[in-house]
Amino acid sequence: MSAGKAPGKHGGYAKGRLRREQIVSAAAEVYADVGYHGASVREIAKRAGISHVGLLYYFPDREALLTAVLERRDEEDRAHVAPKDSSPQAAVQYLVDLADHNARRHGMVDLYVRLAAEAITEDHPAHGYFQAHYATTRAYVRRALGELAEQGALRDGVEAESAAVAFVALMDGLQVQWLTSPHEVDMAKVLGSFVQQLLREPSA
Repeated sequence: MSAGKAPGKHGGYAKGRLRREQIVSAAAEVYADVGYHGASVREIAKRAGISHVGLLYYFPDREALLTAVLERRDEEDRAHVAPKDSSPQAAVQYLVDLADHNARRHGMVDLYVRLAAEAITEDHPAHGYFQAHYATTRAYVRRALGELAEQGALRDGVEAESAAVAFVALMDGLQVQWLTSPHEVDMAKVLGSFVQQLLREPSA
């Protein structure tokens, strides 16, 4: 292949990536508006400014597109928020910081809440994703709290397993309340307060 054709090839790849991103963004908007089951591929294509056939070239079925939307959400989380170090304190603070980050992503939080509610049925295409997501998040929190317990940093009576379940439940419940009353609910503040309730008072 001649050197003169490389830019066109790379340009084609870039154009394809851009088009995929446009489709994923449009799908996220439609899912947030009407849910996954209420979304049509034709409406998503219309919002993305592409034909129905053109959309199917990039995403051959609705499940592939839904997967891309959920993967986009996870990638954005990793890109904007990360633990500052490997300590259990940093692991827990990461989730508090993530709640603060989500307060600036109304559309994605709205989409997450709607899909999570829809996906409780086993036949929903996102059921497996959310099942794995919750299991992974609970394990992440449980591990961090377990390490804090080993350090003697948790209050008496706090059990890592149940506290991890409560932590994840609070995270998701706060998102629902924040969506309905964004000016009255500070997700990061409430989540941070809950963490403090789990920890021993620092020694004087």
